[in-house]
Amino acid sequence: MLILGIAGGTGSGKTTVVEQMVHEYPDHEVTVISQDSYYKDTSDLTYEERTKINFDHPESIDFDLLEKHLLQLKEGKTIDQPVYSFKEHNRTEETIKTAPSQVVIVEGILILTMPNIRKLFDIKVYIDCDSDERLIRRLKRDIADRGRNLNEVLERYQNTLKPMHQQFIESTKVYADVIIPTNRFNSVGVKILRTIIDQKLG
Repeated sequence: MLILGIAGGTGSGKTTVVEQMVHEYPDHEVTVISQDSYYKDTSDLTYEERTKINFDHPESIDFDLLEKHLLQLKEGKTIDQPVYSFKEHNRTEETIKTAPSQVVIVEGILILTMPNIRKLFDIKVYIDCDSDERLIRRLKRDIADRGRNLNEVLERYQNTLKPMHQQFIESTKVYADVIIPTNRFNSVGVKILRTIIDQKLG
């Protein structure tokens, strides 16, 4: 099993790069796991309390469960991947049965911050992008897809996203084996990653 970790700041284009990488492969050959699925269960909090959580801090992620699931996949076991609701700021009661495959891609802003997670990655990728471009992408996504309003997104960006990026995420670039800039469509970077996958599947 080949495990790729793909990190980068919010709105950097991680999901787009992953989609460009895997769209031609059958589902049983390549599995994609999002860090966002592993936000901690906060059912004990009210909705108002959950909205105040700093979701861009490493402590918001259940890395123990993510590590456990990656190890189980490496052992050939099927996992129950959590499902997260961005509108409710909490995990749902649903899970997704996720079977092991030859290639597993894990993507998320904080996945390179944890040594025990990093060591499970055969290849570590950092998606690099200008901060203004990331903010614009984040605004469009959160308003269109996650039910946020403009003031909410801007306030969260100023108070948590930007400082957390500077404190935790930007510095993880040093752990990357491959850095891909995505201010424009980066077909070369995607081709490099696809070649790595092709070699594993071939």
